[in-house]
Amino acid sequence: MLKAKDVFEKTREAALGATDQDERPLQVDYEALEGKIEKALGGRSVELLHINQFLPEGYEDQGRFNVVVMTAGQVLFDMVIGDSYFRYDIFSCGDLDKIQLIDGTWDNTENKTQDAFLSLRLMHGDEAHILLALQDEQRPGVLAMADAVSSRRHPEKSS
Repeated sequence: MLKAKDVFEKTREAALGATDQDERPLQVDYEALEGKIEKALGGRSVELLHINQFLPEGYEDQGRFNVVVMTAGQVLFDMVIGDSYFRYDIFSCGDLDKIQLIDGTWDNTENKTQDAFLSLRLMHGDEAHILLALQDEQRPGVLAMADAVSSRRHPEKSS
């Protein structure tokens, strides 16, 4: 189990790597960010954590990347972080209307290749929260979140 401090440390590492060569470095007040994450999580234990290196399409322009955590109490937090920007959504596994896992390829026009991706969409109402794996080492984390969310949302019933 992770605590807010652990989530912050992993988020700080991601923030430092969230800038590509063509962008200006991410301007984050790390002390303030740590306090915001601690306040958001409110002492909850975190079971799973996934950090998207890049924001999925449809997220705010202010954000650079997002962090999705699932607490031991099956509550999900989707935190969007950017230059002087922090927003989070909170929802329960039980509130999800649909869980969608997509394993496919996308046309990477920059490299002129077709690259594999794994996407997990957690949908409730008209909201969608997306976890992306664009590299092989990110896939186990997305699959672990998919397994945890689906088993809590749709437990097998014994006969």
